Amino acid sequence: MSVRTLPLLFLNLGGEMLYILDQRLRAQNIPGDKARKVLNDIISTMFNQKFMEELFKPQELYSKKALRTVYDRLAHASIMRLNQASMDKLYDLMTMAFKHQVLLCPRPKDVLLVTFNHLDAIKGFIQDSPTILHQVEETFRQLTETYGGLSAGEFQLIRQTLLTFFQDLHIRVSIFLKDKVQNSNGRFVLPVSGPVPWGTEVPGLIRMFNNKGKEVKRVQFKHGGKYVTAPKEGSFELYGDRVLKLGTNMYSMNRPVETHMSKASKNSTSRTQESIAPNPLAKEELNFLARLMGGMEIKKPSGPEPGFRLNLFTTDEEEEQAALTRPEELAYEVINIQATQDQQRNEELARILGELEVADQPRQSASKGEDLLAMMDEL
Repeated sequence: MSVRTLPLLFLNLGGEMLYILDQRLRAQNIPGDKARKVLNDIISTMFNQKFMEELFKPQELYSKKALRTVYDRLAHASIMRLNQASMDKLYDLMTMAFKHQVLLCPRPKDVLLVTFNHLDAIKGFIQDSPTILHQVEETFRQLTETYGGLSAGEFQLIRQTLLTFFQDLHIRVSIFLKDKVQNSNGRFVLPVSGPVPWGTEVPGLIRMFNNKGKEVKRVQFKHGGKYVTAPKEGSFELYGDRVLKLGTNMYSMNRPVETHMSKASKNSTSRTQESIAPNPLAKEELNFLARLMGGMEIKKPSGPEPGFRLNLFTTDEEEEQAALTRPEELAYEVINIQATQDQQRNEELARILGELEVADQPRQSASKGEDLLAMMDEL
């Protein structure tokens, strides 16, 4: 396991989250000023300097539930609210999109280009906010400094760590199914065409050498694919042509996106379900959350500006049905950590759970908008 994987995982998943939210804000005709505020608030929180410093410290990946808790807070860093079913769908789309990108990376090092594609798109969301833009560019410099000198082997270990994290996630996504890049069982289709990795040759030729290193024979073979030589290497500079399209915004055209549990996912309960037994990593995950959330600066809405609910489904009925039919083992909840003997751990747990607590709000009407996930209201 690579201890340099967490920043890449967090930034790429965060980039996918912003793509999806931007698409849904447009689809629900949210006024432009509100939509901009939501994206600006989330991006500003996501790229907070203290938070990034904590994120870039060498550390192992933690459970999906621990990371999910961070994204819950991040998605609610503004005036927008998502209920549980929409948050589940958002996280499913984020994880499956980035899993697809990691699988299709021509070289392990190209996961860095995927990250830069996400950051380039994020910069496009905040062109009118120079302060936030500076935060994103500072993170870009941190990425270059941290990953610029890594060897191919170290990048391979990072890629392997990412794929291990995504193992057993086979959620079907309509946009992938329509484009025929995902099978009905939720597994991705690996292409047998297109450019080969930069610095390599198109397959089809075997060269044989003698003990003096001199080429003595060539044999050609049919590889069955339609490969071409890569035109050029993608740029790893702050501004430049990344060449690689993985990590760009696939929601830039308005396309409805649905998610479905595949049979494989439903049958993998034993592998995906978090154990309710005491977890030896519980304290570490608690410390991890304490550090990361301690670095998150959540801005409270100023003035009387009302919040609004964002629905990731086409209708409210679809959202309600999704909440009822989602397999229990795939439901994400705030981590439950048993901590009864260690006083310091108890205090830390109480602090974090207090931050995550949903405030009781007076019910003035039966509107479903009042029953929303509001983790950050009391920060």
